[in-house]
Amino acid sequence: MTDQAPSPKPKSTDPLHGVTLKDMVEHLAERYGWDGLGDRITIRCFTHDPTVNSSLKFLRKTPWARAKVESLYRHSVAHPRKQQAAQPSVPSPVQSPIADA
Repeated sequence: MTDQAPSPKPKSTDPLHGVTLKDMVEHLAERYGWDGLGDRITIRCFTHDPTVNSSLKFLRKTPWARAKVESLYRHSVAHPRKQQAAQPSVPSPVQSPIADA
């Protein structure tokens, strides 16, 4: 018998590890909107009356469509959008409509 602690398993480098299909669809719909998602992946569940549940039903039955969603999700995770810092808006100078005489 040895008194060694079991070695920890290496951490997965797969961006899909632990991410459900529902999480992916919600993330993509939030990031791109349904119209933008339908533009990027032209499938009916994103272009005609889209909902998360209807999309999940289709994607679970259609491997090629699921692969496209996974690919877009990987891309969106690898290239996050830059957060704009909350900067106070500076009003533009207002010109007086009365001309100097």
